Amino acid sequence: MALAPKTPTVLPRHVAIIMDRNGRWARKRLLPREAGHVAGVGAVRAVVRAASDVKLEYLTLFAFSSENWKRPRPEVNALMALFRGYFRSDLDELHARNVRVRFIGSRERIAGDIRKMIEEAENRTVANTGLNLTFAFDYGGQEEIANAARELARAAKEGRLDPETITPELFATRLFTGGLPETDLLIRTGGEHRLSNFLLWQSSYAELLFVDTLWPDFGREDLMKALDQYAQRERQFGGISEAVA
Repeated sequence: MALAPKTPTVLPRHVAIIMDRNGRWARKRLLPREAGHVAGVGAVRAVVRAASDVKLEYLTLFAFSSENWKRPRPEVNALMALFRGYFRSDLDELHARNVRVRFIGSRERIAGDIRKMIEEAENRTVANTGLNLTFAFDYGGQEEIANAARELARAAKEGRLDPETITPELFATRLFTGGLPETDLLIRTGGEHRLSNFLLWQSSYAELLFVDTLWPDFGREDLMKALDQYAQRERQFGGISEAVA
């Protein structure tokens, strides 16, 4: 029997995951796409528990993009129903695990009851000090950056901000992720090699890991392997390592 991977001694502070290929997982089993999304929720549950167990500080999951509204209405409805079901069944456990839950993205297009569930989850867990779990929900990176630029431009026009004082650090505070650290490790499942409008600003120096595993099959062991790969990488942030120097 294979031994479970050990937790690396060097952990990234912030891991973000593009949870991709629920549909392909279902198609391989001759099931409707919705069945893949149901299985994907199981993977969310397993990865969040694992992240909490290894004391990861920040985990951000790409749950629903601003472009996902273009999908067929029955599929969108099924995704929204899964979202409701997950928080009804799992919020107690998240709170018990000392997990702080946040959401990033637009809240203008979602249904009123979901907006209320989001607010309830954030308010109930706001004082928790364990894993910071963020769901990117109705989220798009370009829209996020445009919103931040618009806010700063408006402040400058109204005389509340000197444009010369705008720095990357100030700009970052106007993003949905204001207060969260930059991404250290970005994982995408399903074999695709692209960011798909996810955390474009925040992932400037993230280590990227693209794995072939379809999201519903991604679990605790896969997360541990990803963390182990991260621990073996040398991050230079535009500089050079001591060995090269």
